[in-house]
Amino acid sequence: MTTLQFYDTEDNKKRLEKLKPKDSIVESVIEQFKQRSNVGINKYGTTLDRTDLTRLEWLNHAQQEAMDMILYLEKLKQYDTK
Repeated sequence: MTTLQFYDTEDNKKRLEKLKPKDSIVESVIEQFKQRSNVGINKYGTTLDRTDLTRLEWLNHAQQEAMDMILYLEKLKQYDTK
């Protein structure tokens, strides 16, 4: 059974429904996290529970993601200055 199949059981769906936030923005972000997780699982065949990376390797991944975010923010700022 895969991690995704584990979470896709009827019992877990009922439990998750009880925990579902009432705030539509929070619900949207949670759904995006779930979708992003599934993309990562399908693309890399693993989850963030993996244990094959060192702390430094995790930090490097996070740094690279943050650098990408800065680039996206700069691009968006340029829309407002043109």
